[in-house]
Amino acid sequence: MELRAAEILKILPHRYPFLLVDRVIEVDGDRRLVAIKNVSFNEPFFQGHFPSAPVMPGVLTIEAMAQAGAIMGLLHSKPEDVKNAVVYFMGIDDARFRRPIVPGDQLRIVVNVLRRKAIVWKMHGEVWVGEELAAEATLLSSIGTHP
Repeated sequence: MELRAAEILKILPHRYPFLLVDRVIEVDGDRRLVAIKNVSFNEPFFQGHFPSAPVMPGVLTIEAMAQAGAIMGLLHSKPEDVKNAVVYFMGIDDARFRRPIVPGDQLRIVVNVLRRKAIVWKMHGEVWVGEELAAEATLLSSIGTHP
């Protein structure tokens, strides 16, 4: 399964400039999802982080993993539940940043489901740039609805 931007917008409530997934290139049932984020010099966070040496903030790298995980969780929800769904962070463990992410990088975001119980998902996320592991973390989230 592959999802382009328009299809992602139907699933996630995030919008520019906070949408950090450009495309989903692989979904392996309810076990694994692979997404892409193209990092452009025009990203708004580069204006202040850091103007002379732009680096993608680590918290946004984690957020990109979380958004990929949210897509996975919402793809496996009932269609009527997705309409008002919001995925909430419950925990982040073992976050590690292995290399800076800079303009021009293409992120390959891989999330593997470790455990799922009802609306709670535990996933291990990795962000790759080419053959280099840039970041990883274990994410815990739950699917809820917004008022």
